[in-house]
Amino acid sequence: MPNASRTDLADLKVFLAIMHRGGFRRAALELGLSPSALSHTMRKLETRLGVRLLNRTARAVVATAAGTRLAQRLDVGFAAIDEALDELETQRQFPIGLLRINAPQDAARLLVVPVLGSFIDAFPQIEIDLTVEDRIIDIIGEGFDAGIRFGERVPRDMISVPLTRPLRWIIVGSPSFLARHGRLAAPGDLMRVPCIRTRIGDGSVLSWDLGDGAAMVTLNVRGPVCVNDPNAIIEAARRGVGLAYCLEPRVKDEVERGDLEIVLPEWASEGPPLCMYYPSRRQPPPGLRQLIDAIRTSNGLTPLDKGSHSRGSV
Repeated sequence: MPNASRTDLADLKVFLAIMHRGGFRRAALELGLSPSALSHTMRKLETRLGVRLLNRTARAVVATAAGTRLAQRLDVGFAAIDEALDELETQRQFPIGLLRINAPQDAARLLVVPVLGSFIDAFPQIEIDLTVEDRIIDIIGEGFDAGIRFGERVPRDMISVPLTRPLRWIIVGSPSFLARHGRLAAPGDLMRVPCIRTRIGDGSVLSWDLGDGAAMVTLNVRGPVCVNDPNAIIEAARRGVGLAYCLEPRVKDEVERGDLEIVLPEWASEGPPLCMYYPSRRQPPPGLRQLIDAIRTSNGLTPLDKGSHSRGSV
């Protein structure tokens, strides 16, 4: 195949997706095709090349030696193509298309919703499909272009872009609660009062990190209520059910109105920023770079540039 046709290039892209995702099913989800269609594509490609690229068993798909070498070379070539297309995307004044974003409740409320109006005015040909949920998902497997999560929860194989500076976590309680239970003087006092525990997206209960650096104290607080909804947690705290642990920006209005008070303010803790993440081997979809810029600018950060990208971590 000395001169690759458009069909050959498309089929090689399918081959790379299978290699990167470890099988036909996950690659099919990424590409929006059926596993049987991908299997048929690979059979035709191997026939044209005259070389077997994949060994298929009932349980796994494993690359042959020739397949492994080809994938390594293709990674370099397609990365160069993606970079060239990415440069064109940055120069396109009016991106067009559907942008599917998955974000937890706090990120949607604090980051995405505040910029929607100006973003839609600036890019009227971009349609945003925002799914708000706190559970941990596979954004590729569930058909999303990008997701937002706290930095340490971004998968390692994703490109991650900070949308905020490191975020401050605080404890809050209602004036009526503090009148009943008294003022707290030290982190250990939290173990004698009711706290509203938080169930996070992976099903575990969030521990409370207090303070920073070597002075940090981590507590598994107790309380009669455990909730997986940040809005419900804040409302419960406002009604005096217990103390709540949350992002400071999320309760800014409640604190300013006097509905909630910051407890142990000297023990506030700095956590990782919220980050936008998307597949590392895919050109960013139309509008994503512009949405990232809008959110970063809204949060006092510079617009996106090459240095803003990093690999995710867990």
